[in-house]
Amino acid sequence: MSDSQTDPVLPGELEPELYDQLRDIAAYYLRGERPGHTLQPTELAHEAYIRMHPLDGRKYVDRRHFLAVAARVMRRVLVDHARARMADKRWGGVIRVTLTCDIAAPDDKRLVDILDIDAAITRLEAT
Repeated sequence: MSDSQTDPVLPGELEPELYDQLRDIAAYYLRGERPGHTLQPTELAHEAYIRMHPLDGRKYVDRRHFLAVAARVMRRVLVDHARARMADKRWGGVIRVTLTCDIAAPDDKRLVDILDIDAAITRLEAT
């Protein structure tokens, strides 16, 4: 009988325990994101899973390999999401109107921008 930690994993054979681990990884990543992020852990896990689903029937070596690839894909999803958000901020030719409000804005200075993190990781990978 083989150990479940070393059995090859096919993405089409996702068991509930592995799915829960994907959602836990997604929740961990989203805790570091800005407040009010539009992605939820389930959506992030599903998007990563969809991007990982191979057309060639590729197997992952074991659960750790599958989860490591999933974590990397989730980071890519968040980076792509942040880039799209930054592009939306530029709006093209739309006229901008500034609104004022008496409610204090949350302290965003303590949050690290995901694009800055991605750039740093990419530089580290290149060395």
